[in-house]
Formats: sequence, structure tokens, C-alpha cells
Amino acid sequence: MSGDHRPAALCAKPRAGRRRRRYIPAVPDARPLRPALFLDRDGVLNEDHGYVHRWADFRWIDGAREAVAAFNRAGWLVFVVTNQSGIGRGYYTEAAMHALHARMAEALAEAGARIDAVYYCPQHPEATLEAYRHPDPPDRKPNPGMILRALAEWPVDKARSVMVGDKPADLEAALRAGIRGLLFEGGNLAEFLDREMILG
Repeated sequence: MSGDHRPAALCAKPRAGRRRRRYIPAVPDARPLRPALFLDRDGVLNEDHGYVHRWADFRWIDGAREAVAAFNRAGWLVFVVTNQSGIGRGYYTEAAMHALHARMAEALAEAGARIDAVYYCPQHPEATLEAYRHPDPPDRKPNPGMILRALAEWPVDKARSVMVGDKPADLEAALRAGIRGLLFEGGNLAEFLDREMILG
């Protein structure tokens, strides 16, 4: 019944002279489902100055670390889902982005917080680097690909999960993935989520 159960592998009839292969049914994921908080990065966790990729330019949104820590304590999964077209445009590299995320993780840990996984999309229809050019990247919001990947890879209770973004594209991605979307228009993120009474 749960969406986490994987179907058993099909067993085809072996041809004559071939050794019969043994097919073992896949083991269902027994991990309990947990609600997930999906967060856009720029404009939700950090101030959006445009293509932020250096720690020296990084500024936390007020209440961002506190919000992540509160959801961690409540047993929620916390994911970042972020369009990173600056990579495809050649403004910075994936390595630079990962280095920034490592510094973010260190700062979150100091506040007793953590991000369970980061999903990012470097592709863009007008990417200057051909390897990142795609007419309609399935992971680029408003497409729901990053959220759908998280739902497939983690034991997420979709009905209780929430996406927080600062742009209509974030809300559209949430809608298309079948989860609730909230528009964050600035201020203190922890206070915003408190007002929404997501944790009760």
C-alpha cells in the first residue's frame, strides 16, 4: 500500500540450455514515513544577491538556521531544492557551489541544524556551457523533478510535506509534485513558519 514498497522482480522463463537465474523479490523500504520541509535556497535560506556562490558574499535570512533546527527537532526531513543556472551560464562551477554548501552545513551544525539533502539544477535553456544546455530541464523549477527525486529517494510523507519558496516557480513545482507550497516574501523565516503553524 505504501508508495515506498518496491515491486518484486519479474521472473522470465529460461531458454533451453541456459542456467536458471534466481530472482529475489525486492525488500520493501521499512523506514517510517516522515514529513519533509522543502526549501528554496536563494531568497529563503540566504539573501539573494544574484548567483551567490562565495561564502564571503553569503548572508543568512533571519531565522533560517533556527527554522531548520526546529524542523529537525520535530523529526522532519529537510531538503534544499535550488535552481543553479549560474553553473550552466559559466559564472561559477559545481565545485564552488559544493564548497559553499559545505560552509552552510558547518554554520547550520553550529546552530544544531542540518540539511538532509541538497538537490540542485545547473541546466538552463540558454546555458553558455553546452553540457548544461537543455530546452526544458526536468529538474529546473517550475518543473518538479528535484522534489520528485527526493520523494523517490527518501521515506517522505507527502501529504504532510511543505515547500517554501520566494517565487511562483517554487509554488508551481510544489503543486506539480503534489505537495503544499508556501510563498515566503521576506522577513524572519522561523517566524513565518510559526505563523503558518506547520508544526502545530
